[in-house]
Amino acid sequence: MKNLARALLLIAVLSNVSFAQTSSGEALFAQTCGTGYCHATKGVGGGAPRLAARGLTVEFIRDRVSNGVPGTAMTAYKDSMNARDLAAVVAYVASLNGAASNGATSARRTFSGAAEQGRALFSEATRGFGRCSTCHQANGIGIPVAPPLTQVPANVAEFKNLSTPKVLTARVAGESMPALFVARRSQEVIFYDLTSSPPVLRTLAPGTVETTESSSWRHASALGSYTDNELTAILTFLRGL
Repeated sequence: MKNLARALLLIAVLSNVSFAQTSSGEALFAQTCGTGYCHATKGVGGGAPRLAARGLTVEFIRDRVSNGVPGTAMTAYKDSMNARDLAAVVAYVASLNGAASNGATSARRTFSGAAEQGRALFSEATRGFGRCSTCHQANGIGIPVAPPLTQVPANVAEFKNLSTPKVLTARVAGESMPALFVARRSQEVIFYDLTSSPPVLRTLAPGTVETTESSSWRHASALGSYTDNELTAILTFLRGL
C-alpha cells in the first residue's frame, strides 16, 4: 500500500508540473542527464538519442524518465530522484520539445508594430550568428545558451552594458577564454566558450581547467550587427513577453 501511495503521489505531482520548474529542471538535467556520453547539454549531442525538438509528448517523457528503458543505459529515476526534482526534469525536457506541462503545445505570442519588428530582428536569419537567438531564447525561438533575462533593460545603453556575472574566464593549456559554465562535476567540466559566435560547448577534465571569477567579455560585443533603433525594437519585443 505504501508503494501504491507513493506512485499515486508521484503521478499527481507530475500531472501538475509547470514551466516555472524548467529552470531548476535544466540544472538537474545537466547534473544527471546532460553528460557528453548521455544526452549532452540541452538534449543535443552525446552518445544517447537527441531529446530536443523531436515532438516528444509529456506523457512519453514522464514514462521514460520515471521507468527508464530496459536493456539500455537509460535508468529509471523514480526510485533515485524525489518527486519534485523528477517533475522538474520532465518539465524541462518537455520545454525542449515545445510541450506545455499539461501536454498541450505551447503557443507563441503574436505581436504588432515595433514589438513585431523586434521579434523578427531577434532571430533574423540574414544576420547569421550575429542575431540574439544564437544565445538567447524568447517566445519559443532561439537557443538558451545564456540564462533568461530576469529584467528587461530600460534602454539601449543598459542593454549594451548588461551585467554578465556568470561569464567567467577559463584557462585551458595556457589559453584564456570567456566562459559560461553549464556544469562542474567530479568527472568533467562543461562550459560554453564565448570567444567566437556561435559559442562552442566544451567538455573537459576538471584538472585541465583553471577559472577566474571575472571576465573582460561584454554583452555589447554580441550586439554589433544591430543599430540602436533595432535594439530598441528588440527591447519592445522582450517587454511584451
